[in-house]
Amino acid sequence: MPDPARHLPVGLSTASVYPEGAAAAFETAARLGYDGVEIMVWTDPISQNAGALRALADHHGIDIVSIHAPTLLLTQRVMSPDPWGKVDKSIELAQEVGAPTVVLHPPFRWQKEYASTFADGVAEREDESGIVLAVENMFPWAARGRQVQAYLPHWDPVPQPYDHVTIDLSHTATARSDAMQMVLDLGDRLSHIHLADGHLTTLKDDHLVPGRGTQPCAGVLQHIATSGFSGSVVLEVGTRRRPREREADLRESLEFARRHLGQVDDAGETAVGSAS
Repeated sequence: MPDPARHLPVGLSTASVYPEGAAAAFETAARLGYDGVEIMVWTDPISQNAGALRALADHHGIDIVSIHAPTLLLTQRVMSPDPWGKVDKSIELAQEVGAPTVVLHPPFRWQKEYASTFADGVAEREDESGIVLAVENMFPWAARGRQVQAYLPHWDPVPQPYDHVTIDLSHTATARSDAMQMVLDLGDRLSHIHLADGHLTTLKDDHLVPGRGTQPCAGVLQHIATSGFSGSVVLEVGTRRRPREREADLRESLEFARRHLGQVDDAGETAVGSAS
């Protein structure tokens, strides 16, 4: 049974309203009843501006639960062209807005110098800053019918020495990973969840509404609700191709998360002992 004394926050990634920006994400999250927001740092100026983000959080009365560093392929020059510069600026942003966690991807294979010091650099920055740096699971790329190792030291963070890890349940589908086994193997190193769904496909990172794909989204949520997990669950759902259904999809996603975390019952009523 979920511990009634704990209320795991359920946040909305600003990526879930892309191509709209951070301001739209805060407004949507507050209206639908999310506990907070994860800021995906990208070219949207607000996503890089601590003062603007604090003002939005205060205005809507919700927390910023995490910062996603601009370590995507399409954000290689956002914040800084230097990969450690991106991480350091993301840590500073997290400290300024009161977010306890920074999510980051492992280095790309061509970032050999960055990769050679990545694990140690992450550990040192966690120790110095007090911010959790949760390295996210990725997936192999495909080129000309072959799998390509696109990340160093690897796309799978489980066997790596990171103290904190983010599990993305769309990426597990793309990688054909056993998501539940990854969660179990990580134990208390699991610090952050990107909740989405996906099909067992090659190349396509679906980021579906949870429950619409093949991933054990319900089982993962039920497990963390009864374990010692103390991080956040963040919905990272792709809505760019379905803008008219965005509101309904994000409401359904939140309801799915709350139900399987034991925060509401099957009728949608607040579970006994759960926070509002």
